[in-house]
Amino acid sequence: MSKSLPLLASGGSAACCPPLSAEPLTADQAKLVAPMLKALADPVRLRLMSLVASHPGGEACVCDLAGAFDLSQPTISHHLKILHETGLLDREKRGVWVYYRARTEALASLATLIGPPASKTSQAGLTPALA
Repeated sequence: MSKSLPLLASGGSAACCPPLSAEPLTADQAKLVAPMLKALADPVRLRLMSLVASHPGGEACVCDLAGAFDLSQPTISHHLKILHETGLLDREKRGVWVYYRARTEALASLATLIGPPASKTSQAGLTPALA
């Protein structure tokens, strides 16, 4: 079963969770977000996510990605499946190929979760004594 990422709320924060620096996550929120972070914690999947997201046209198939790795096509497909199942990639089958597209709203949601809240952003470059 595919789990989807929390989407951005209109205020810019993740709908499921505020930024980590704003308040602690609940146990349920952590259970929702952890599989996505775990999927990205693998170096191959992180590179695959980057390659798909930055690929011309915003989508790529395994045939476009295989040359970047010293891995078999089935192994790359397995990693792409994990990224899809955690809600980080969408996929569409066309003939014998499956094309993947990054879910930019999912990436934005993770960035919001990990990033500082807006009120602290302006202080990020200050030394602790000046903040």
